Amino acid sequence: VQLQASGGGLVQAGGSLRLSCASSGRTISTYRMAWFRQVPGKEREFVATISRSALNTYYADSVKGRFAISRDDANNRMYLQMNSLRPEDSALYYCASTTIQYLVITPESYDYWGQGTQVTVSS
Repeated sequence: VQLQASGGGLVQAGGSLRLSCASSGRTISTYRMAWFRQVPGKEREFVATISRSALNTYYADSVKGRFAISRDDANNRMYLQMNSLRPEDSALYYCASTTIQYLVITPESYDYWGQGTQVTVSS
């Protein structure tokens, strides 16, 4: 699975962005999908994950109630709607996929990664 993240940019605090993750090659329908983020000098951080068939979603406490993960298997895409953005949300955001179907939130559990899209939130 080849993944490509897009949709990042510069936004003011309180604003919104929608990230997209497109898959080329194999369908994403059989994979658990997730978003992670990373700032320089820190470890990659879990943001949100969505199960196969979108039956379940799970969020990091820091984004719960503000971000929403979704998937469109017919078009091999995943999304992250980010609302009420804060400066601390600034990071390089990565999409990822895994064949593991139970809930996993560690980067090591994910097999395929996109290249990342930068989100910068100004105060």
